[in-house]
Amino acid sequence: MKTKTSRTQGSRYYPKRYDADPATRDAILDEGLVCHVAFNIDNQPFIIPTSYCRVDNTLYLHGSVGSHFFMQMAKGIPVCVTVTLVDGLVLARSVFHHSMNYRSVVAFGKTRMVEDEQERWLAAEKFAEHIMPGRWADARQPDKSEMKKTMFVAVEIEEASVKFRAHGVMDDDEDLQLDVWAGVLPLRLSPLTPQPDEAGKSGLPLPEYVREYRR
Repeated sequence: MKTKTSRTQGSRYYPKRYDADPATRDAILDEGLVCHVAFNIDNQPFIIPTSYCRVDNTLYLHGSVGSHFFMQMAKGIPVCVTVTLVDGLVLARSVFHHSMNYRSVVAFGKTRMVEDEQERWLAAEKFAEHIMPGRWADARQPDKSEMKKTMFVAVEIEEASVKFRAHGVMDDDEDLQLDVWAGVLPLRLSPLTPQPDEAGKSGLPLPEYVREYRR
């Protein structure tokens, strides 16, 4: 990655909330499911939510070859990609001090349309495995016609900023004796009971990777 610039330098007000370790960045990206991609088209700003996957220092985005936004990104443009994980609601005695515990990545890079067939298939596999490990080998893989309808855009991460909050309430001393409950309500993404599709064969066993899915 390039040396950090003003885009990714930590705030002087909360320097301890920034983490420069690339392993922390990668762990957040690997846990997330949705990113937001910000870019300009004809001096008009756009932000789109989309799925993604990471391979080393590269993020892969995928969409339809008919997508206006992906057609623009295929031209090789600067983008900002963000991923945020919410870990808890921080409920202070004062509304002013309410907050959230979170982990986030803000990454900058330039888009590149993936044209090499081997890289396209790698991106397709990594997408499936990022969302549901074990699914690529179990489900029918895309055929040539389906791959032709899919565009893969790569973003090599040039620089990134990792910010987080991971502590409790920070009330003013004069508020500590108020009759107001304060604390942290932890949040996590948890799978519920799988709902089988009613079309096709019935009675198929639930795959272990679905039964044991965790994020």
